[in-house]
Amino acid sequence: MTTMISVPSLASAGWANAFGNEVGKGLRELVGDWRAVAIEMITFPVFYLLIVMFMGRGQLLEELLLPVLIGLVGLAFIHEQVNRVFWSHLGDLQSGVLEQTYLTPLPSAALVLGRQAAAVVGALPVVATLLVTGFIAVTAQGGTFPFEPGVLVPAAAIVVGTCASALVLCGLTLVFKRIESITQASIAVYAIVGGTLVPLSALPDWIASASRALIPVAPGIEAARAMLLEGETLTDLNAGWGLGWILLQPVLLTVLGILLFTRLERVAKSRGALGRY
Repeated sequence: MTTMISVPSLASAGWANAFGNEVGKGLRELVGDWRAVAIEMITFPVFYLLIVMFMGRGQLLEELLLPVLIGLVGLAFIHEQVNRVFWSHLGDLQSGVLEQTYLTPLPSAALVLGRQAAAVVGALPVVATLLVTGFIAVTAQGGTFPFEPGVLVPAAAIVVGTCASALVLCGLTLVFKRIESITQASIAVYAIVGGTLVPLSALPDWIASASRALIPVAPGIEAARAMLLEGETLTDLNAGWGLGWILLQPVLLTVLGILLFTRLERVAKSRGALGRY
C-alpha cells in the first residue's frame, strides 16, 4: 500500500523538478541576456510611435494610438516567446547538449514548454514599456486610456496559443538545419495578416478566417480591440468567432504543436540527428 502511494508521488516530484529546471534555465538565460531585453524595451516603443506616425502621415493620431498599441502588445508576446525558446533550443542543439534533456522523466515537448514559461516572463518588461509609452501618448493627446479586466482572458489566450508556434519551430530545427530565417519570416506573417496593424475585419474574408484559425495572436487581439475600443464585454463578445473560439483555439494549437514536435522529434531520432547540427 505504501509503495503504491509513494511511486506516483516520486514520479510527480521528478516531473516537477524537470519542468522547474527548464524554467530556471530560461530565467538564467534571460538575466544573462539583460542587454538585449533593455534594447527591446527601447526599440519596441520607438517602433510603435513610428508606426503610428507612418499610418497617421507624420502625426500621432489619437484614433490610431490604441488600436496599434493593442496589436503590438500581442506581437511583442509572440516575438519574445518564439525567439527566446527557439534560440535556446537551437543553442542546445549546436552545443551538443540537447540529448541530456532526454535523461529527464518529462517528455521533451514539456521541457520546451518549461522554457516558454520563462519566455513569458521575458516578454513582460517589453510589454510594460509599450503600455507606458501608449499611456503617455494617449493622455498627452487628451484621451483616456481604457482598461477592462476581462481583457486578461484574450491576453492569456495569446500567451498559451503562442506555445504552439515555438514547439513547431523547435521541432523543425531538429530535422531541417539552418531554418533561422523561418523564425523571422513567421513573425513578419503574424505582423502582416495577424491583425496586429490592420484589423482582421479590413482583410479579405478568407485571409481573416485563416488568421483566426491558425495565428495564435489573431483572435486575442481582435477581442481586445472590441473590448477596449468598442465597449464589448467578455460574456457578450461579438468580435470574430466569439469567446468560445478564443478559449478553444490556443488549446487546439498547443495540442497540434505538441503532436508536430513529437513527430519531427521521431524523424530526427530515426536519422540519429539529435546530437549533431
